[in-house]
Amino acid sequence: MTRILSTRPIYQDWLNLLMVRMRAPDGQECDRHVVEMRRAVALLPFDPVRRVALIVSMPRAPVMMAGLPDMLEAIAGLLEDEPEDCARREAMEEAGVELGTLIHLGQIWSIPSVVTEKIDYYLAEYSAADRIAAGGGLDEEQENITVHELPLDTLWTMMANKQINDGKLAITLMALRLRRPDLFSVPVE
Repeated sequence: MTRILSTRPIYQDWLNLLMVRMRAPDGQECDRHVVEMRRAVALLPFDPVRRVALIVSMPRAPVMMAGLPDMLEAIAGLLEDEPEDCARREAMEEAGVELGTLIHLGQIWSIPSVVTEKIDYYLAEYSAADRIAAGGGLDEEQENITVHELPLDTLWTMMANKQINDGKLAITLMALRLRRPDLFSVPVE
């Protein structure tokens, strides 16, 4: 069985970078970098009547460094309290939507080879009346969030055309499509 022999902090702030020394069953030792991050939530609010979803975009330094424009993302945030409470708060802060019942999809490690972050994923129904604020994030967090309300068919077409680059959005969109395929077809009039 592989064992951790030691951990040494390299950097500590809102995330921590550690060097972890490990010993494999054969006695070989190696070092691994580990980024310690808090748990997070991600959610996709959707309106089943209008067949739309609320998503966001914002400037992201790594994306900008790659020379790419802001990407569409699922609403998300670092855990500050219980996952469901955090998901509701992030939905209000980022998209100005008040949510009721949340559908928990599960918890997924974002990058288990390097990062300790685990994300709780949710779907949540909303209606036009539930959009009670502008969203856009908190001023003190300087997120510069843009809120988008897009048709589910448009989002699915973007997914098929490899235009959805945020893993959180891809996971929640696929989960919604599996659970509610009726929302992705053109309604018969």
